[in-house]
Order: sequence, then C-alpha cells, then structure tokens
Amino acid sequence: MKRIPVWLIVVVALAILVAGKVAIDETKPAAGTRAAGGAGGAGGGGGATQVHIAVLQSERLADKISSVGTITPNERIDVRTELSGRVSEIHFKEGARVKKGALLVKIDDRELVAQLAKATSELAIAKKENERQTDLYAQKVSSQREYDTAANNLGVAQAQFDLISVQINKSSLRAPFDGVVGLRNVSEGEYITPTTLITTLLEDHPVKIDFTVPERFAGSVKKGDIVHFTVEGSTRVFDATVYALESLIDPETRSLGVRATSPNTDGALVPGAFAEVEVLMPERNAVTVPSFTLVPELRGQHVFLYHGGKASSVVVTTGLRTEDRVEITKGVAPGDTLITSGILQLKTGAPVTITTD
Repeated sequence: MKRIPVWLIVVVALAILVAGKVAIDETKPAAGTRAAGGAGGAGGGGGATQVHIAVLQSERLADKISSVGTITPNERIDVRTELSGRVSEIHFKEGARVKKGALLVKIDDRELVAQLAKATSELAIAKKENERQTDLYAQKVSSQREYDTAANNLGVAQAQFDLISVQINKSSLRAPFDGVVGLRNVSEGEYITPTTLITTLLEDHPVKIDFTVPERFAGSVKKGDIVHFTVEGSTRVFDATVYALESLIDPETRSLGVRATSPNTDGALVPGAFAEVEVLMPERNAVTVPSFTLVPELRGQHVFLYHGGKASSVVVTTGLRTEDRVEITKGVAPGDTLITSGILQLKTGAPVTITTD
C-alpha cells in the first residue's frame, strides 16, 4: 500500500477548517436576524410592560429622633470639710443610703469646744457690764464713752461666740439631701483639709438624662414631651419626661441640649451610664412609598405613576424614612397610582399593562 505524504494530510485538514469557518460566518447574520425578529415579535405581540400598581393613601406617620445621652444623678456633691482637722468619727458605710441631715463625718472639735466655753464666759461678762453701764448712763452717772464701750464689747463677745459656734457646727459633716454615699477616701485619725475628698453623695431617685437633638428639631421638642431610652446590658425600655432645654444651639455641633427626668424608683438606672434615646414627634398625615420604588437621578429621585395605560416619571422630595418605606413630601398625592414592579424597564410614556400575578 502506498504511503500518503504528511504534507498532503496537513493541506486537507486546513482546507476543512477554512470551509467550516466560512459556513459559520454565513449562518451568524441569519441567527441575528431571527433573534431580532423574535424580539420584534414579542414587542409586537403586546408592546406593553406588565407591572404591579398600588394606589397611594394618606396615613398617620410619627417622626422619630434617635440620639445618645448620659444618665446623671438628680443631685451630686463631693463631700469635703470646710475646716482642717483630724477625723474623729466616720458614721457612714460605703454605698449605703442616707437621709438628709444624717451625720457622715465628725472632725475633732475639742479645741473649738474649749474656745466656745471661753467665749460663753466672756459673753456673759459683757452682757452684765453692758447692763450696768446702761443703768449708770440712764442715771447720768456714766459717760457716753463708757456706755458705748460696754455696748461695743458686748457686740464683739456675741460675734466671737457665734463664730466659734458656726465652726463647731462645721466640724460635723451632714448629708444635705437623701442619697447614696460613694467610696470612702479617708480613715479615722487622718488629718484632712478642705481639699481632701472624703466621699461622694448623689441622689438617684429620680435620675436625669442629658442628650441632644439636631438643630432642625429644636422647635419640635418641648417641655413635658415623653422620651424613651435604653441602657447597655438591658432590653428594658425606660420612659423620661423632658423638663428643660438649653437656651441656645451649640454652634459647633448644631444641636440643642435637652434634659429629661426618669423616676428610677427601683434603682435600675446607674448614673454615668450610656443611654440610647428616642424622641417621638407628634403624628401627622403623610404619603409613603416602598423604598424600592424610588429611582435615583441627577436631579434627585423619581417614581413612576400609572396614567392612562402609560408610565409617567415624577420627581419627588423625600422626608422621613422607616425600615421599608419613605415619606414623600412633594411630587405625589393621595389617590395617585404608583407602579411598584418592572421599574428598571420603564421610561416616561412607555406603555404598561396592569397585572395581578
């Protein structure tokens, strides 16, 4: 058998490949033509996009302001002495509740007591001398100078007595209001001065909540408004009542300071804690649309409305946003028919048909 040359096999193979490519190229325009014809057929079979619709209605809507705040005590003081001296008695337990007027700390006042005894004696002598000089002056036996000196000495003695009495009272540190004392920073026998922090005292029934609201809501928050808040580590929702607002808007943050109060009768709220605050604005009538029906554009956003079998693009202005809906403040009205599906395929004037599928 005669052997076929290799070069002949290669030539035949190349010829087959070229013929195949030519055949494929000739069939591509036909396929494209068929595809175009099929598309035209689909459009010609109806030409309109099937869409779902929803008739817009007015509904009650409440705006909500979310903010962060801090829980603060109703009252708080650093307990310090006005006198320098040695601590002789400590009458409070750390973290305990105390009543107004309860003795917290006693400063050694033995020296002051002795001075008071001396002042008491001098006051008694001054009173007798003043009485004697008054009688003598009435009888014109004593001079005006002697009478004035006796009266002056009485005044000085009385002032000295009062001064020492006040100092003795200051040696007893008492609670100015009902509250909880903090940690103790001194011990009995320790010498303290007015700069020494003995402990803290705070009133946590009720507590205050300090937070801020954006400038645009400054006129909406009023005294008496109810706010809701939560704290870290708890799912409980607490209520508070607004009772004071700052007199000016912070020019740096463009926000207004607000203060509310919560009863905290069970002591669940700890001063200093972080709070997430929500302020509910009064309800109002509003028109809302599903958020997915909004189409962004250069001028803002628009929606498609159904008018006489055609789609109509309408530029809208948005307001409050909820989890899945957006308030429309301008552009649509109750009774308008909103297109809710097939939105990306639409343009103004495009024919549409309503479907319930």
